[in-house]
Amino acid sequence: MSKEKFDYFIKTENNNWEVIIGLEVHAQVISNSKLFSGSSTKFGGKPNTQVSLVDAAFPGMLPVINKYCIEQAIKTGLGLNAKINLLSIFDRKNYFYADLPAGYQISQYKNPIVGEGSVTLDMPYGTKVVGIERLHLEQDAGKSIHDLSPDKTYVDLNRSGVALMEIVSKPDLRSPDEVNSYVKKLRTIMRYLGTCDGNMQEGSLRADVNVSVRKKGEKKFGTRCEIKNVNSIRFMEMAIESEAKRQIEILESGKKIDQETRLFDTKKNETRSMRSKEEAHDYRYFPDPDLLPLEIEQSFVDSLKKNLPELPDQKKDRFIKDFKISPYEANVLVSDNNISLYFEDVIKNSDIKLAKNWIIVELFAVLNKKNLDIKNSPVSSKNLAKLINSISSGEISGKIAKQVFEVMVNTGDDPSKIIKEKGLKQQSDPKELEKIVKIVLDKNTDKVQQFKSGKEKLYGFFVGEIMKASSGKANPKLVNDILKKELKK
Repeated sequence: MSKEKFDYFIKTENNNWEVIIGLEVHAQVISNSKLFSGSSTKFGGKPNTQVSLVDAAFPGMLPVINKYCIEQAIKTGLGLNAKINLLSIFDRKNYFYADLPAGYQISQYKNPIVGEGSVTLDMPYGTKVVGIERLHLEQDAGKSIHDLSPDKTYVDLNRSGVALMEIVSKPDLRSPDEVNSYVKKLRTIMRYLGTCDGNMQEGSLRADVNVSVRKKGEKKFGTRCEIKNVNSIRFMEMAIESEAKRQIEILESGKKIDQETRLFDTKKNETRSMRSKEEAHDYRYFPDPDLLPLEIEQSFVDSLKKNLPELPDQKKDRFIKDFKISPYEANVLVSDNNISLYFEDVIKNSDIKLAKNWIIVELFAVLNKKNLDIKNSPVSSKNLAKLINSISSGEISGKIAKQVFEVMVNTGDDPSKIIKEKGLKQQSDPKELEKIVKIVLDKNTDKVQQFKSGKEKLYGFFVGEIMKASSGKANPKLVNDILKKELKK
């Protein structure tokens, strides 16, 4: 991929092919109850224990809109710099499936709650703006379970009626890397807003991936295929590459692409046909007769906008301006709201430069190794600030600090306690250090003469010997000052 452009091409013997990608991201709304009923949305409940009569589509049961879910959708739309539609309509999307007891899904078609918006990506080759086509609310279906019996399918309706936001991008994405960045950015924005937790393992975030290809330089889009329900970013990247290559092989053999819905087989790393692609009219959309058009006051939208938290892009700009850190460092520190809060808590009482380095390098390495998020960090922000202050004050060296940090990771102890108990306090008494320096130089008079004769590389030898003699506790700065002075004599 070019470092200067948003170019990603699949090269064959005769052509360069451009990949066109659009995503339909299904994000579960953070809400205690479902979109049209009071049933719980808690993950992990026993099958069919979180189902109301509305969710199960019992005759005569009427849906009632959950106002909080509406608020969550509007907040997400505002976070996507999108137009909020003051009038939206819920429609019935008709199709038959075992886990859809009503025979239709309540969704939005022509009149969604959120219109066009955008998301800005920070790529290695610059920024890229991805257009958002729409965000609409819909209810989730239940879950079909096929592996409990060789000849039966079991249905769990716990997810039936759970509120989803479907966020539809414009076909602006051009590579798996951009898709990776887009989904992560989308997830970060929603986590900052508190509208979706983005937990892919629990099904809170998944995507339908639309892929088509065209020869480099062509303007017309090719025939797209939709890859359904991809539930990890890595699988999205793999599915895109696999599907793009499949389409290219077909086109280069002189055949045409059939517009269809496909599934991604993660074990075989290939897509396979699921069904021919349905057009909107196949679903027989029509306004739900049990739900009036949703009308929202502009004042309601304004009040939600006024109370929005600081969003990732805003926080990134502030970090760069106020803390004089690089765009890369700022992106890392705002990638998760809890990380940004941890960082700001550390720097309240410690050096900014040291804090960002210790968080990004040392702490992140520990969290990745232990598969922990920063909320469960074994080292608290308070204790990390204390450790950094111990370095800044000269109490311990950076090298000793790493030893202390290791103990902190394993015990969660206060660094001051560890330094005291293990006797790790840095030796900073000039008179004592001067004695050690003189002893080392007296033991190595031949090397002192060689140094003075021009072998300046021996300087590192002297420093090493002094540190050995002090058990690694000598203040490096003072050692350098005293050593230089003694070697000039």
